[in-house]
Amino acid sequence: MTYFHVPAAEFPGLAFVSDEDRCQSLERMLASWNGCDPVWVFAYGSLIWNPDLDYDAKHCGIVHGFHRSLCLWSRVYRGTPDKPGLVLALDRGGSCQGVAFRVPGGIVRRELAKLWKRELVTGAYEPRWLKVRPCGPCARSSIPHEDLNAIGFVIRREGSGYAGKLEEQTLLDTLRHARGLNGSSAEYLFATVESLSAHGLEDHRLEQIADRLSDTLGSPR
Repeated sequence: MTYFHVPAAEFPGLAFVSDEDRCQSLERMLASWNGCDPVWVFAYGSLIWNPDLDYDAKHCGIVHGFHRSLCLWSRVYRGTPDKPGLVLALDRGGSCQGVAFRVPGGIVRRELAKLWKRELVTGAYEPRWLKVRPCGPCARSSIPHEDLNAIGFVIRREGSGYAGKLEEQTLLDTLRHARGLNGSSAEYLFATVESLSAHGLEDHRLEQIADRLSDTLGSPR
């Protein structure tokens, strides 16, 4: 599944991040990188089941200070400007289990440029360095003993894409009806819940929403 090359001309009402701003953002992020070490990327949503990154190891881990939340309006990938969908972002408070992917040093710039083009579309996210504490099982490689510094994408609360905390019925109605370039919000949610479970990770709130959504759709997920 491809998450970039968005046809901006088809969305005249949206403000997209320019290539120049995207490049500057990446350079700021890598200012402290020594140019040769591998770089970790923390995945909490679709990056888990569709990383589209060349990586040589992955580890399950937990980030404190942020939680996974369906708080980002999706007006391109999982919805439209007229009928936005919802996708996940890291919002402040709590903690979040996810998967950290290790990108080898020699391909860091190439792979992160792809990632930036995928994630920094409308400026909804702020990339940050996060401390990831290894936890639980994972699919590849052994779990390291030390904390990892990884790049994660945090919601910009001041941005127009921030949905905040929605009433559950509004949440379910949005997930049930919204569809964008990459499919429906419901498909996105179900894929994320299934991938978390496959990695031995838990998010009880997300599982509850997925179960309720499945009931309203009248079919098992």
